[in-house]
Amino acid sequence: MKSPQELQPEPPQNLQQRISQQRVEHIVDSYLLKGDEAAAFDTYLHTLLSQYPAGLVELALIETLTKNWLTIPMQKGIAFLTTAHDQIKQWQQSQSQQSEPSLSLTPSQFHQITGLDPEIAFVALAQLQSQPTSAAEIS
Repeated sequence: MKSPQELQPEPPQNLQQRISQQRVEHIVDSYLLKGDEAAAFDTYLHTLLSQYPAGLVELALIETLTKNWLTIPMQKGIAFLTTAHDQIKQWQQSQSQQSEPSLSLTPSQFHQITGLDPEIAFVALAQLQSQPTSAAEIS
């Protein structure tokens, strides 16, 4: 039998973070993206998730996956995450230059590839686009 403390619901923020992490892990595990560098990959992924919204990381993972789909052998591990991180940086740069970010997939395609609701990922990109830019960021 669980103690009363164990029965109390998790704070919504912790629950949302766990769900977001599970979504990212689903993508990573589905396509075996860790490669041979599991520990380093996990560390880098944790760093990305602490710096960016999980939805943006999801979208970058899938964008990177689709861009490298036909590459043999498929890029995995740290190299894959570095490419995904570069994609996020490109989106940020597009936002700071007040231009549309380059995206090669639709919400429907995201869903077909991941089996996940695309709204979270695409909302994260839209929020990135709607963030005000400072003069220092633009120059």
